[in-house]
Amino acid sequence: MFGIKEMSLEPNSMEVGVGNRDLAEAYVGVLNFKEALPHCLKALEIQKAHLGDNSVEVAHERRRLAIIYMGLGEHQNALDQNVLSRKVLKNWGLSSELLCAEIDGANIQIALGKYDEAVNSLKGVVQQTEKESTTRALVFIVMANALCNMERFVDSKRCLEISSSILDKKEQESPKEVAEAYMEIALLYEAMNEFETEITLMKKSLDILEKFPQEQHAKGSASARLGWLLLLTGKVPQAVPYLESAAETIKESLGSNHFGLGYVYNNLGAAYLELNRPQSAAQMFAMAKEIMDVSLGPHHADSIDALQNLSKAHGAMGSYAIAMKFQRQVINAWESHGPKEHDEFREAHRVLEQVRKKALGASSCDISIKALPLPRAAECVSTRS
Repeated sequence: MFGIKEMSLEPNSMEVGVGNRDLAEAYVGVLNFKEALPHCLKALEIQKAHLGDNSVEVAHERRRLAIIYMGLGEHQNALDQNVLSRKVLKNWGLSSELLCAEIDGANIQIALGKYDEAVNSLKGVVQQTEKESTTRALVFIVMANALCNMERFVDSKRCLEISSSILDKKEQESPKEVAEAYMEIALLYEAMNEFETEITLMKKSLDILEKFPQEQHAKGSASARLGWLLLLTGKVPQAVPYLESAAETIKESLGSNHFGLGYVYNNLGAAYLELNRPQSAAQMFAMAKEIMDVSLGPHHADSIDALQNLSKAHGAMGSYAIAMKFQRQVINAWESHGPKEHDEFREAHRVLEQVRKKALGASSCDISIKALPLPRAAECVSTRS
């Protein structure tokens, strides 16, 4: 719609700049950082020309650009934009916005592996926050992330406890912000293998988000993560309704071809297979594979895993010829990766031999299915379990 309107405007007018800014913001909202980037760059260019490099508007745009670069994995570019943004915000005396930008900067330092620098930055930031403020809670979450990456787990958990104690008092005042923070805390407990604590926090987050129909994307992400966790911890019957809800919500809010939906379908397939519903499982794996082929590419590791799961589901149904056909495709896909994926290539051959034996009436071996967590907001590739 804006593209049509833009044709009637002056090429570098402020109206065009605002339109590109709004488009960039909308794309960031659905984690489509690739589409957001050109619009953000265009908005920044126009704002610099009209308002000057030291304007507040340009500082805001640089902060948004840093977030986009983070989403694309271009962490040094993100840090460069963050530094420029903070400099202007400091000059204008915008302390609350500067605090948020400094928290962003610490997150970028963590992504760059500069954990000590991040912790030192945050020690200064925390002194500028009010004792029981949501901002203070967020600072402790980021500090916990840095400490977790340094394997200082006791210190990390202490930071999370401080953050949680603040957030518990803010549920009525800032529910959506608190729900998002609970999800961040939950992911850090996951990194420390505290799965039961993570499940509790994810449920708390989801309970809050249920009250806000407009928060469909966040609700879908929380349901997907919770379903995957329950599946991972062997609570398969409990996992299914969360995964089914996540699939419906993500499809409605992000579209039927969003890569996140592919991960949810894969995990639903894994759950259905555990519950002896191989036909339903095969349908889910096929849908997951179709989405991942388009969004990630057919040779992405998670796309190949979905294909292998599809092969195993057909094997469980007794459709051995189809299972072997898919498994040969898995072997070819891993072979294209070369020596670096030698272990996966060997495993794919083992699975093919397993299917052959089943087809000949030999005793079946295990048919473990690979569940995949929904990728985190700023990641394009999942961590495979």
